[in-house]
Amino acid sequence: AHVVICARDADALEATAETIRDAGGSVTAMRADVRDEFDVERLMETAAREGGSIDVVVANAGVYHGSPGETPLTSESYAAFDDHIRTNARGVFTTVRESLPHLADDARIVVPSGAIARDAKPGYGTYAVSKATVEALARGFAAELDQSVAIVDPGQVATDLAGSQGRDPEDVAPMFTWAATTAAPDDVDGQVVDLKTWKRATN
Repeated sequence: AHVVICARDADALEATAETIRDAGGSVTAMRADVRDEFDVERLMETAAREGGSIDVVVANAGVYHGSPGETPLTSESYAAFDDHIRTNARGVFTTVRESLPHLADDARIVVPSGAIARDAKPGYGTYAVSKATVEALARGFAAELDQSVAIVDPGQVATDLAGSQGRDPEDVAPMFTWAATTAAPDDVDGQVVDLKTWKRATN
């Protein structure tokens, strides 16, 4: 498989591309901002040109302005609200929408999310709002598209976004691989796949 990746941060983008190449993978790295539909349009055109029709889309871009559990709605800035929605929610909308002309008939779309989208907790601000919007978008696309759209909730993962606290990304990566490849499309389409769901389906 050929992988096309994007990011705003050129250094992080190249580091990820090198990791893929070192593992023997084939990758095209392109600097793009999911807040800009024209960037995403060019990204999808590049992906289709590099590998033919697109088989898998992972709408993974996200930002969090603040610290988990320490970002109350009552004091969050309007700028943070706008960027959470524009990056996390509109970014998913744009990524999926701009991929549509290039998707294979049996393509899969994978949208990462988290329990905070469904279970309100204090201190998660408009980040939680944006993730709830993401899940609504994913369900909407699932209802309208012939292709499968899975919502994958791996729990808290140790990324920069989560302050490097949580599960090792390598431990949850198989969830995404499963949703994008071997899962029965009807079992995941428009559904939230969490750790329990994944383990029941694969054990």
